Amino acid sequence: MYLAWALAACRPSASPKPPMSGGDSAFAGVQARGGVAMGVNQYTSRHVFDPLPDGGRIALQRDAADSEGAAQIRRHMHEIAGRFAAGDFTLPGFVHARVVPGTEIMAARRAAITYAVDTLPRGAAVRIRSADSTAVRAIHEFLAFQRHDHHAGAHADS
Repeated sequence: MYLAWALAACRPSASPKPPMSGGDSAFAGVQARGGVAMGVNQYTSRHVFDPLPDGGRIALQRDAADSEGAAQIRRHMHEIAGRFAAGDFTLPGFVHARVVPGTEIMAARRAAITYAVDTLPRGAAVRIRSADSTAVRAIHEFLAFQRHDHHAGAHADS
């Protein structure tokens, strides 16, 4: 299923370049699959996963000015918002090579969750909101897992 899509998504900016740091092959795999899924090099982009009282925020930006890369991130974030709203979490599953914690509940409670995309200077962010406390807990679980697996931060520590 992903082969045709992955080949279409691959472009020079999507290929991971730096060697694994500290021999962390799991992280290198996340970076490589993330580059395919997102269409930008993960080693030259920055993720931030913010838990917020009513849900959270996922931001992805290029490290340096890159209008093509920023436009690709914006397209990706719009795609993610649409897929997540429909209860489709296959892309995070592909990137992390497993079911991502929180996504089963987020899919089941999709009617209680909203997703909005905001443009950032070098990328975009998806704002996730819910008034459903079970959904918010699942969103926080999802963001915590993402933060750990991407070796990323949250706004408070960025």
